[in-house]
Amino acid sequence: MPQPTRPALHHIALTVNDVEASIPWYENLFGISRTMEAPHEGGTGILLTDPEWQLIFVLHRHDAHQDETFSERRTDLDHVGLQVPTRADLEAWQARLEELGVTYSPIQDTPYGSILVFRDPDNIQLEMYSPPGA
Repeated sequence: MPQPTRPALHHIALTVNDVEASIPWYENLFGISRTMEAPHEGGTGILLTDPEWQLIFVLHRHDAHQDETFSERRTDLDHVGLQVPTRADLEAWQARLEELGVTYSPIQDTPYGSILVFRDPDNIQLEMYSPPGA
């Protein structure tokens, strides 16, 4: 039997405490914009995309949300990893984070690549990654 086509990542959906506060943070950082609302049972998802729909974040509000702060130490999402082609791209992102006043950990070079770590307003860890030797 032939192997199925390997899927590509389509979107990242996150539950946040304050959707209206998180929207401008993601828009300003990634150059994406509010495209549409997607109501669902018990809440709403706000789609933020670039014009080509290559980078999509869906920020969710759930009526039953408990206003908890994110923690990667419980069973749940650990972090979101986004890839850029080169370390120079990571350096440009580090400068962008600095410009926007976003707290980050300086770029770390590891055997598996270079990583830039930062967090969104709900403490969700985001990482920018470039491959080794890139």
